[in-house]
Amino acid sequence: MDSSYSTGGWMILSLILALATVSPQAEARAFFVFGDSLVDSGNNDFLVTTARADSPPYGIDYPTHRPTGRFSNGLNIPDIISESMGAEPTLPYLSPLLTGERLLVGANFASAGIGILNDTGIQFLNIIRIWKQLEYFQQYQTRVSGLLGPAQTQQLVNQALVLITLGGNDFVNNYYLVPFSARSRQFSLPDYVRYVISEYRKVLMRLYELGGRRVLVTGTGPMGCVPAELAMRSRAGECAVELQRAAALFNPQLVQMINGLNSQIGANIFIPVNTMPMHMDFISDPQAYGFVTSKIACCGQGPYNGVGLCTLFSNLCPNRDIYAFWDPFHPSERANRFVVRQILTGTSKYMPLMNLSTILTLDSKT
Repeated sequence: MDSSYSTGGWMILSLILALATVSPQAEARAFFVFGDSLVDSGNNDFLVTTARADSPPYGIDYPTHRPTGRFSNGLNIPDIISESMGAEPTLPYLSPLLTGERLLVGANFASAGIGILNDTGIQFLNIIRIWKQLEYFQQYQTRVSGLLGPAQTQQLVNQALVLITLGGNDFVNNYYLVPFSARSRQFSLPDYVRYVISEYRKVLMRLYELGGRRVLVTGTGPMGCVPAELAMRSRAGECAVELQRAAALFNPQLVQMINGLNSQIGANIFIPVNTMPMHMDFISDPQAYGFVTSKIACCGQGPYNGVGLCTLFSNLCPNRDIYAFWDPFHPSERANRFVVRQILTGTSKYMPLMNLSTILTLDSKT
């Protein structure tokens, strides 16, 4: 076990696994989030960008019933992970409220529209690219050092849980964005996947250098099955073949790369999260999960409500809990809860190395 997992920490809480059958004790730990719109909790609200979720009906089922910058009708995946650990949600790093004691809870650095590659999402103008997110993480540590001192700050970071969600936009908003994108002219799909994975490896190594010691790394979900892609590419509601092929190439290579990194470091730092089957469960059999549809978004317009943005002028379903997708790209809060349940307690089909409840139990004993 990594030396950073020494006994101690800054306080003790009960780990509440709301969706699990066990309730182990675990140290309350900081939680850091990196990535794209699937995990952005409002950073883009503070930027001049078109990738925003700051107007109704976003947030319609959030406790305040107001838009928060989350691309959700309510809570997103990081919120539900925090909730399951009995912790308050991490604030966006750009939020003016992230000061003092709130810094010790962690921070969310994610920004809608970004990818692994710097040219992903250029159409959204001003977004926090992944290397800038890592710069902010370094800046965060300097700020916390002012409160706790360098040694305790390092301990807080080393003992933290980290979530990083990247990759989908490198296909949806780059390689397949237009019929003949610059990247699709430069690379065949297999070569592009290899390139993206090699760039991701650099990102993860930098996260390790900055102190990340328990990092959940999600693969891409079924990109070809989201309502936006059905509207654009599907004739009869079938998932878009090329995007599904991209995910089928990307995800196994991501796990392989993670295994290589862990082997090189000599510890299970990076924990792969197999989000493809987590989503395919309710996409392929929505009724089994209490959804009426996994093809039509709750909020949108056009075929499958998959065209354009979710706005006040969009079609809006009255009951978000029976839709797997909230908007053309993003799952509903209820769908996100199924995903987090598998992150917490899922078998090796979903969490190939170990699930989060196992991680938290292990770390509480070291």
